[in-house]
Amino acid sequence: MVHEPYAATKKTLTLPFPDSLPMRGTTMADDVRTTFEDHEAGRVATVTVDHQQRMNILNRSRTEALRDRFRELAAIEDLRAVILTGAGNRAFIGGADINELVAFEPATAESFIRTLHEACQAIRDLPVPVIARIRGYCLGAGLEIAAACDLRVAADDSTFGMPEVRVGIPSVIEAALLPLLIGWGRTRELVYTGDAWDTAEAQRAGFIERVVPPADLDSTVEGWLTSILSNGPRAIRAQKALIRRWEHLPLDEAIEAGIEVFASSFVHDEPREYMWRFLERPRT
Repeated sequence: MVHEPYAATKKTLTLPFPDSLPMRGTTMADDVRTTFEDHEAGRVATVTVDHQQRMNILNRSRTEALRDRFRELAAIEDLRAVILTGAGNRAFIGGADINELVAFEPATAESFIRTLHEACQAIRDLPVPVIARIRGYCLGAGLEIAAACDLRVAADDSTFGMPEVRVGIPSVIEAALLPLLIGWGRTRELVYTGDAWDTAEAQRAGFIERVVPPADLDSTVEGWLTSILSNGPRAIRAQKALIRRWEHLPLDEAIEAGIEVFASSFVHDEPREYMWRFLERPRT
């Protein structure tokens, strides 16, 4: 059966998470909320960091919850995509909680930063695309979380920065993704100065794929979802896995990996189904 793209039934229920995976509905723990929508082509999840009174900053418990939500989502077989966002209009994620950081010693600092890395890694390891929907401040830990996503759309009133050096610490963990996204020079500018960028500058640097007015954020996300959901689910998962391999393989090995993935795609019927749909489409 070939699924129609992005046809939503939008069931929203409140259920325990994750004891009864797979499920449909809304769950909340430590200010991290997960909502599911059912579509003909599969499920889409929205993960929302919700601590609006402090710009959705990440303390230890929120960081652990974010990590755990994405690890749990990875087990859902019909999951097609995930939207990651911050609640409200002030911030995507405004950074890490400096009230916790100020009391750190080396051991507690290492424990926290490893947990934040694990949250970023869980986003990157998710087998389906993750879309960062950004409105407001995207700073420090928030920018690293956004860098771990596959696609980024931002409202034109958003602000981006890596201000860690301004409070006496370097930018670390998934800041290492920045040279792949924006190049070494712009990365040095961002992490050496601690200066903030507006959305236009973030797009010029290559960090943001789309910049839109705030009112157009959701329609832009839905446009991406429509395209993703109209494509083969196995193909999308294979493509994400291959992109992850491309990140660290030499060019010749990356090409060879693609050959292997292409051939293995034909173990299943999905290529034939989608090719026949293409061949039988109405001509205009």
